[in-house]
Amino acid sequence: MRRLILFVPLLVIMAMFFLFQQMIDHDPTEMELARKDKPVPAFALPGLRNPERFFTQEDLKGKPMLVNVWATWCPSCRVEHPYLLKLAKEKGVQLVGLNYKDDRTAALEWLDKLGDPYVFTVFDEEGRLGLDLGVYGAPETYVVDAEGIIRYRHVGVVNEKVWNEVLAPLMEDSGTRESEVKDTRVNESTGSEQGASS
Repeated sequence: MRRLILFVPLLVIMAMFFLFQQMIDHDPTEMELARKDKPVPAFALPGLRNPERFFTQEDLKGKPMLVNVWATWCPSCRVEHPYLLKLAKEKGVQLVGLNYKDDRTAALEWLDKLGDPYVFTVFDEEGRLGLDLGVYGAPETYVVDAEGIIRYRHVGVVNEKVWNEVLAPLMEDSGTRESEVKDTRVNESTGSEQGASS
């Protein structure tokens, strides 16, 4: 029995080594996406700018888009924000914001100060939609096709490299080329579309 007890520390060390090796081999930006090739989960949440205007999963259909999870408490979101503005303004990419577990006033001030790249922003104060999507934190960006199907999830900052090598090809595969994307913004109070501003 004593000899068996002597082997316990060795087994613990071996188990810890195995787990550490698994962590090293795993790319944190390639987290599993349980909802890949499935519809965006059902939701009904208010718009950030107008709490009276509710958005649902039906608003994420019609054309391929990027759904960007962001918050004012997220330093990396501030890092990626200028590039999101560039995608919306120069490339006409449809971006929908998911303001995640945030303060409405702070989020509005953020967009007014830094610019608003989103056609509209859903206010997920309690993180319900984020939970259903499997959000780990912010920023995260989802490629959603014209049918409202999730095709890809990117964890981390979106920059030129990520756009050119990963997201742009996926957007094309989802049915829209950059030159064909119409840049529009949804007026949260009426539901109509208006031109995007920076």
